[in-house]
Amino acid sequence: MPDLPPLARFGGRVATGLLDVTGDPSALDSSGFWAVAADFEGRLTCARFADVREEPVPAPVPGAWRGPAAGDWTSSLDRAAYIAGVRRIREHIAAGEVYQANLCRVLTAPVPPDADVDALTALLARGNPAPYAGTIRLPAHGVETATASPELFLRRDGRVVESGPIKGTGRTEADLLAKDYAENVMIVDLVRNDIGRVCATGSVSVPDLCAVEKHPGLVHLVSTVRGELREDAGWPELFDAAFPPGSVTGAPKSSALRIIDALETAPRGPYCGAVGWVDADRGTAELAVGIRTFWIERSAGSGAVLRFGTGAGITWGSDPEAEWEETELKASRLLAVASGAYGVSEGTLT
Repeated sequence: MPDLPPLARFGGRVATGLLDVTGDPSALDSSGFWAVAADFEGRLTCARFADVREEPVPAPVPGAWRGPAAGDWTSSLDRAAYIAGVRRIREHIAAGEVYQANLCRVLTAPVPPDADVDALTALLARGNPAPYAGTIRLPAHGVETATASPELFLRRDGRVVESGPIKGTGRTEADLLAKDYAENVMIVDLVRNDIGRVCATGSVSVPDLCAVEKHPGLVHLVSTVRGELREDAGWPELFDAAFPPGSVTGAPKSSALRIIDALETAPRGPYCGAVGWVDADRGTAELAVGIRTFWIERSAGSGAVLRFGTGAGITWGSDPEAEWEETELKASRLLAVASGAYGVSEGTLT
């Protein structure tokens, strides 16, 4: 394992000087600045840092990141298996077991043993800037994650909590279908219910529904759900109510999770989990849904690998081939950046 000091980056903010690490969400209600990483499967890592300062993401250093070749990636579900999975979900929908379920796959490629996720961050910041970009580097705790997430999972300002679920993806706004809008509304209803479990009665609202947001290489439909936490609800209760994020599970969530477990062949890990920060002193926080996310895994026997997840929400109106292509669209630009096939200075594929 390389000797890399712990750090966390979120936008133009960097945190160093690791104080302590815990898996107890109640620590986030105490004091200090915390970096938070939650795996889809439920593992939570909260790291408190001593020094937090404004600092832009450094410019890429030539040779600092040696990413996989484009042909080195393997997928937990190949095209045939993914399409078969979409068809199986449509059967579950036809049987009335679920309205929508996300089907995801995890891509894996080898990287050098000295790979530094923060060097990848420098490339992502220029090749695929994102509103909720974040990096957490805690090698001794098994967390080396860099996200270029466009999706807000949870934002807090005092007792006010907000979520920004994304459903609906296309290359341009003209590509968005009626299915995309219907899917977004379904997930908004789910998120309203999730947040409503820990918010004051009557405080949950939807200020924005199905707004079109432009991101590098694609567009998304994004909604906003807002509420006011009850006085007896803190981070443990909020995580219990809202995690995993509804936009990357499905509706009803319990049925979707059961279907996901049966169809997906690899754990999602940080992908579709949560990545972000909590400032317990100021009562503020911003956690992203862990999409458009890379992470490094290391083992003594097989060295280091880089992983990246991609997926799509499946409804009755889904076309299996089109859903596979959506997962390709979501991955293509990010994989190009990580593989060094994206000219970050020119902003073009090379």
